[in-house]
Amino acid sequence: MKIIIAGGGTGGHLFPGIAVAEELLKRNRQNHILFIGTERGLEKKILGNLGFELCTLDVEGIKGRGLIRIFGALFKLPRSIMQSYRIIRDFRPGLVMGVGGYASGPAVITAHFMGIRTAIMEQNALPGMTNSILGKFVDRILLTFPDTEKRFPDKKTTVCGNPVRASFLAENPHRTGNEGKFTLLVFGGSQGAHAINNATLEALPHLKNMGLRLRIIHQTGEKDLDNVFQNYKKHGMDAEILPFIMDMAQAYRSSDLLICRAGATSIAEITATGKAAILIPFPFAVNDHQTKNAEVLVRAGAAVMIEEKDLDGKKLAETIGCLCRHSHIIKEMEGHSAGLGNIRAASDIVDICIKMAK
Repeated sequence: MKIIIAGGGTGGHLFPGIAVAEELLKRNRQNHILFIGTERGLEKKILGNLGFELCTLDVEGIKGRGLIRIFGALFKLPRSIMQSYRIIRDFRPGLVMGVGGYASGPAVITAHFMGIRTAIMEQNALPGMTNSILGKFVDRILLTFPDTEKRFPDKKTTVCGNPVRASFLAENPHRTGNEGKFTLLVFGGSQGAHAINNATLEALPHLKNMGLRLRIIHQTGEKDLDNVFQNYKKHGMDAEILPFIMDMAQAYRSSDLLICRAGATSIAEITATGKAAILIPFPFAVNDHQTKNAEVLVRAGAAVMIEEKDLDGKKLAETIGCLCRHSHIIKEMEGHSAGLGNIRAASDIVDICIKMAK
C-alpha cells in the first residue's frame, strides 16, 4: 500500500503525520509512505533521521504576510501544483493525506483532481486556512475535537483524536537520568518560545534561593540558545540546554513537570504520557485556541495555566516551587492527565486510511 502524507512546517503538523506513518509500518512493513513538505519546514530536519522519504515543494504560506509576499506566494502556487502532480504521478498512491501547513494544500488539491482518494487531519478546535479550504474537496476529515465537526461539510468528518508518536506510548514508567532531583522540561514548541525562555531565566535566581534540588532540560530554539546557556551557567544550575530535542519522548520520561505552550500536539503528548504541566498558551494563536486547549486540562486538574500577560520569573518560580514541594499534587495531576489521553488515535486513523487506500 502506498500513502502520501503532505504538510508539516511545524511540529504541531508534522508529528501527528509521523505517528500515522509509524502505525502504518507497524501494521505492515511493506507499506510505503512518502512525505511531501518544504525545504524550510521542520520535516527537512526530522524525517531523514527517522528513515522516511521526503519530497519538497516550492510553496509559501499566505496568511499573516504583507501584500508583496502574498503575491509572491500566489505566483509560486502553479509551480507547486505541477511539482505535486509529478510526485503523485510517479509514486501512484492509494491515498493522499494532508496534516496541515501550507505544503499540504497543493498536494491534496492535485490528488483530488487526479481522482485519488484524499483526507485531512485537523488537530485544533478551530481549523486553519488550508484545511478550511481543503475540507470542501477531500473525501474524509479526521478531527481531534467533536466541536470542530460543525466547521466542515456534513458526513465527511470522524473524530479520532490527535495521534502521538509511538515513542510516547512505550511503556517506561520510571523516570531516568534525574539523579534524585526534581526535573523540569521547558520547551516552547519546535522553534522555542522567547517569552517562556525569558520567564524561565528570570525564575532562576528565585528557584536558587528556594534551595530546591532541580534539574532542568530546556529546549530553547536556535535564536535564544546562547543567551539561555550563559544564564544557566551564571547561576550554576544543573541544566541541559538544547536548541531542539530530537528524542522528546525520552525527555518527557525524564521529567517530573513540563513547562510549555498549549498547542494541540503538545496537549496530546502530555495526556498520552500522563504528565503534569504548567501551560503558558501562545496568546496570538488563531481565536486564542491554545488557551481553550489549556483550559481543558486545568478543569480536569491535570495542569496549571499561566497566561502570558501574567507571566514573570517570580510567578513561574513560585508555581514550580509549590508543585515541587508537594509531590502528592504532582501525582494527582498525572493521574488526571492520563485520564484525558487517547492512545488509540493513530490506530483509529490508520484503520480509516487502509479502507480508503484499498
